[in-house]
Amino acid sequence: MQTWAKPKIVVSKCLGNTACRYNGEASTFSLYIKLKPFVEFIEVCPEMAIGLPVPREVIRLVREKDTIKLVESSSLKEYTEDMINFSTNFIDNLKGVNGFLLKSRSPSCGTRDVKIYQGTAKGAQSSKGKGIFGGLVQDRFSYLPIEEDGRLKNFAIRDHFLSSIFTLSEFSDVQEHQDLPTLLKYHSRHKLLFMSYNQTELKNLGRIVANHDHLSETEIIDAYYTGLLKLLSKTPRYTSNINVFMHSFGYFSEYLNPKERDFMLSVVEKYRAGKIPLSVLLNLLKSQAIRFNNQYLLDQSFLEPYPEELIDISDSGKGVTR
Repeated sequence: MQTWAKPKIVVSKCLGNTACRYNGEASTFSLYIKLKPFVEFIEVCPEMAIGLPVPREVIRLVREKDTIKLVESSSLKEYTEDMINFSTNFIDNLKGVNGFLLKSRSPSCGTRDVKIYQGTAKGAQSSKGKGIFGGLVQDRFSYLPIEEDGRLKNFAIRDHFLSSIFTLSEFSDVQEHQDLPTLLKYHSRHKLLFMSYNQTELKNLGRIVANHDHLSETEIIDAYYTGLLKLLSKTPRYTSNINVFMHSFGYFSEYLNPKERDFMLSVVEKYRAGKIPLSVLLNLLKSQAIRFNNQYLLDQSFLEPYPEELIDISDSGKGVTR
């Protein structure tokens, strides 16, 4: 049975059961509840951290000329400097984090689609931008998975986020050991998953592992981590998943009878048409790997990139195309 390394995730406190929103309520997110046994959460509420009470006046972002200020909507009291100082200090002290799960549209935590008003008058027009804390997180940790609760209702975005944080968390073992055998084992286990993300970047990781440049072990692992972050930066396309499935299919296709081969290929076409989720394809592949005792395939993270308890095929249909 797979033993999962626990990703270290910074999360907006209101997405748990903490009633810390401006209206005195929580904004409990179902994925937070599911994730809790499998990750190490670092909870943060930037607004409480700068001394704002619960409940509290609504705060908003207001653009004045070339600057954006954080102000209370009624009193117009400003908290911009307080929020920047807290956020900078908090970020400076983060060590070993694997990702961020933040509250959408929050003037502090939001990373996109946050309303920025063009003035303080009632009914002022607004544009969209980033919250102060969320924006600083993106500036400092642009290479890590950073998502909002709203976007994670999309299956492809959620699957990518979960795959990324558990893959990065497992790499922490490589960084701790600082030796090539551990890196080679990691690279082998994730090879098919990486193939589904980006074959060019997979080849780059392979060159780093081969060490034709005669780097030290520390330099190799650092270079590999940089390449890994680049590889994980974009969501895999369904066509890439099909390519990896067909590559894996080649390990046992010769042992199948024509009806079995036709059935497996028909399932691939259903996935291609968007009629079934990837999990159906992966379970079919896993069943054949078990049947033919193919340990290489059974060890591949592509078949189970994160705990199966976190699999949820619900999909908002918003945020990304196939």
